[in-house]
Amino acid sequence: MNLSAVVVVDQNWGIGKNNQLLVHFPADLKRFKAITTGHSIIMGRKTFESMGRVLPNRRNIVISRQADLEIPGAEVTHSLESAVALCNQEQEVFIIGGAEIFKQALPQLDKIYLTKIHKSFNADTFFPEITPEEWKETEREDFQPDEKTPFSYSFLTFQKQ
Repeated sequence: MNLSAVVVVDQNWGIGKNNQLLVHFPADLKRFKAITTGHSIIMGRKTFESMGRVLPNRRNIVISRQADLEIPGAEVTHSLESAVALCNQEQEVFIIGGAEIFKQALPQLDKIYLTKIHKSFNADTFFPEITPEEWKETEREDFQPDEKTPFSYSFLTFQKQ
């Protein structure tokens, strides 16, 4: 099994503020859907709550310390290890947040699908920075601002070296 992360960051590696994404970003949401549909996605409880619903056409696995938490349409586990173990027969599984889950998962990740916004937001939550010694950029697509997106951004893929 390959363990991958899907994340959008600003130029300072910010991923959120007040338990919400930094910006509504249709191009990134479209990419996220294309990458994760048909696969298992693993997230923390706060990330699930910020989305407000189970994402369709994906196996939703939520990590929570709450022993009695039940989420209709999702599986609840109590650790990253148990969440990953549920998916041991799958080819690729996706970590989708939040910051604490990304931090725990980073040493185990094989790939990161990263959308980099070339702008700074007032984030209070961050993705752990990745280093060129450990991660190699294997794909890159750059975009300029347009009528739908008022900032430049890049779709990047990194493989663990």
